Amino acid sequence: MWKTEACCKCRAQPLNPLSPRAPCRCHRMEKTLLANPGTTASCPARARKWSNSQPADLAHMGQSREDPTGIEAFAMPVSALPRTGSDPVLLKAPAPLGTVANSLRASDGQLQAKAPAKPPRTPSFELPEASERPPTYCELVPRVPCVQGTSLSQSCPEPEAPWWEAEEDEEEENRCFTRPRAEISFCPPDTPSCLLGPQNRPLEPQVLHTLRGLFLEHHPGSTALHLLLVDCQATGLLGVTRVQRDNMGVSSGLELLTLPHGCRLRLELLERHETLALAGALAVLGCSGPLEERAAALRGLVELALALRPGAAGDLPGLAAVMGALLMPQVRAEQGVEEAGVRVSGKTGEEACAGLFSQVSRLEHTWRQLRRSHTEAALAFEQELKPLMRALDEGAGPCDPGEVALPHVAPMVRLLEGEEVAGPLDESCERLLRTLHGARHMARDAPKFRKVAAQRLRGFRPNPELREALTTGFLRRLLWGSRGAGAPRAERFEKFQRVLGVLSQRLEPDS
Repeated sequence: MWKTEACCKCRAQPLNPLSPRAPCRCHRMEKTLLANPGTTASCPARARKWSNSQPADLAHMGQSREDPTGIEAFAMPVSALPRTGSDPVLLKAPAPLGTVANSLRASDGQLQAKAPAKPPRTPSFELPEASERPPTYCELVPRVPCVQGTSLSQSCPEPEAPWWEAEEDEEEENRCFTRPRAEISFCPPDTPSCLLGPQNRPLEPQVLHTLRGLFLEHHPGSTALHLLLVDCQATGLLGVTRVQRDNMGVSSGLELLTLPHGCRLRLELLERHETLALAGALAVLGCSGPLEERAAALRGLVELALALRPGAAGDLPGLAAVMGALLMPQVRAEQGVEEAGVRVSGKTGEEACAGLFSQVSRLEHTWRQLRRSHTEAALAFEQELKPLMRALDEGAGPCDPGEVALPHVAPMVRLLEGEEVAGPLDESCERLLRTLHGARHMARDAPKFRKVAAQRLRGFRPNPELREALTTGFLRRLLWGSRGAGAPRAERFEKFQRVLGVLSQRLEPDS
């Protein structure tokens, strides 16, 4: 035991010499087996166990060099193990280190008395021994979760669709009216804003600058889809929960608007319409730079209105709010309004072309610059958007669910809240009947409007900041600050109308 053979015929010095008084049973057993060949013939020879005192080799203690489950098998991942023959089974998890270490006892040095169990040939992807025990630091094979024949497509769950793409149940669409339980509000709860601080002042310049850059980054079509999404949520057309349906007794906010207990929703939609119009007017009157900058702001609002009209996004409440901003007295006060496309007799050339436009007494230079620099937008505003808005307000505009995703609800809401219909008596009666008739069809076709709106928004992924900037709560805090947002609605709107009048006079004073 004091000598070991080496390839260079030199004598190696043992690091831990064995005491001559301690016999080595393992060495004597090997000599006995070699000296008696009959014994080896009658008893199958077991492979010699190799061990080492290095810590890195403790994981391979008790494995033979010829064993296929030895070092080479444990060195590769479970998914990359080769299959031999028709065996489709992955390797079983090895026994704990303590069990393997006990197979070779340091006191007697005996070989393992029992051969390791042969892995089963039953096809399975589960490692039962590893799955039943908690994970340990000394595991030789990483755990594989039990899939039990699950396909690869099922093992990776698909991301959930957004709430505006969720399909409605047929039972919910065809449900009958039930007794309402409480008033419903579809305004999202107050959450921490990513654009405004917890306490903000009205019209903060830094926030206005951020919003201007945000709207310039998105083309009018994208902004129109953002506005359609927020309007559908505020109206209760999309994203209505089962609890909300049970509380309001119907399945859609369009139906709730026509019922007596829909007063809260009607007031919220009126405030949203007026707040959006004030914010649009501020986008023009807040431009204190050159004249071309204000003309570009006007062109942006006209293009947004074109993207919201029927046949495009089909968001008529959003269209009404944008047109309300463009027709606001502080932005465009008209004198001697002429029908679009009517030429004045006796005028030719430039004067006849000017007859296509209405006479403007407020921000006259800005509108003239719009006609000069962006003629197509100015013509679309005069010849298409103004007549369309007039027809919608009178209840005679397009309202088919095919080309409209969200109908124009402002006339019906104002009527049900007690506002008088303007105009002569005979015309006001006809307008009243058309408005009530449209409200009845609107409630009846609510499922169709829901399907059209979901189809327009399918695959749409909104920008979180732009989506927040179009909500009613954000606009209320932006225009009146965190303190003034809680003031009475009539008082807030009256004060802001005066603010817009001051801004308009500062831009273009009356001559």
